[in-house]
Amino acid sequence: MAISLLNNRIAKWAIGGALAALFAVPTAWAETLTVYTAVEAEDLKKYAARFNKDNPDIQIKWVRDSTGIVTAKLLAEKNNPKADVIWGLAATSLLLMKKEGMLEPYAPVGLDKLDPKFKDKGDAPYWTGMDAWVAAICFNTVEAKKNGLTAPRSWADLTQVQYKGHIAMPNPNSSGTGFLDVSSWLQMFGETKGWAFMDALHENIDHYTHSGSKPCKQAARGEVAIGVSFAFRGAKSKAKGAPLEIIIPSEGIGWDMEATAIVKGTKKLKAAQALVDWSVTPAANKMYNEGYAVIAIPELAREVKYFPPGIIDAMMNNNFEWAAKNRKRILKEWQGRYDSKSEPKK
Repeated sequence: MAISLLNNRIAKWAIGGALAALFAVPTAWAETLTVYTAVEAEDLKKYAARFNKDNPDIQIKWVRDSTGIVTAKLLAEKNNPKADVIWGLAATSLLLMKKEGMLEPYAPVGLDKLDPKFKDKGDAPYWTGMDAWVAAICFNTVEAKKNGLTAPRSWADLTQVQYKGHIAMPNPNSSGTGFLDVSSWLQMFGETKGWAFMDALHENIDHYTHSGSKPCKQAARGEVAIGVSFAFRGAKSKAKGAPLEIIIPSEGIGWDMEATAIVKGTKKLKAAQALVDWSVTPAANKMYNEGYAVIAIPELAREVKYFPPGIIDAMMNNNFEWAAKNRKRILKEWQGRYDSKSEPKK
């Protein structure tokens, strides 16, 4: 009798275990999206984790590099795309890909809540914006004092002889920040005066980096006194105790959007659409606002610590279409004039 009862219990446990296994949430991901991005590497885990709270069955496989490198990779893969989604790449790059027929049009749920500047034109846009990153000067006050440097207040100030050998800025061929700097100077000053300004600036440049954030990181560490970079990186470094002043030049600042798009030809369209839907939600915008002062849903924006005042007023009227159309020509010209001071590529 005891053996019979034991066998019955074992049978019940086995059946119960089988039913539990049948209805349990599977441990394997239902779908894996390959997502190309230029978002700062330290933020990618946060982005994926927040997305997975609402979409636990979709895994993100990140492929991350600087904007110029990601753009070149996508263009090289045009006829055999490897990515499903682009999340956090410059809008100027996505405009180029739209022209090349590489993007899948999609109107995400919540599109009507976005600032018109943060979405592609048309009923079914090819890309949607997330946040804006803006040019800024990262000025190390300790290094400046050592070298007897005064703080620059304009882009033109950077051509003063006192700054010779004390400036780092990004190479626009590999960095989206570098490209927004160059394209904004050409728009603000006009092409003739813009190239003349860059000729004079080049005399003071110590080196060009392949990362948009690196000049500010170097300024934060005291490796250079001045890093031409972007405000988000400066605020982040200052929050960690770096002796930085984040300067918005008086002539105005260039800016670009981090934006999202679906790669044409993806075999995972439904999952890709789910990611794009989430990328425009209030939850996503609040996440972007943890680092960026300007986001796609403006009424959700809150002040970001250590960002300098007056950013929105200083943002130039950037012609993204012009920048995208002239990108190849601008980069070729820049390469021929200034690449001799670029850091070696790793």
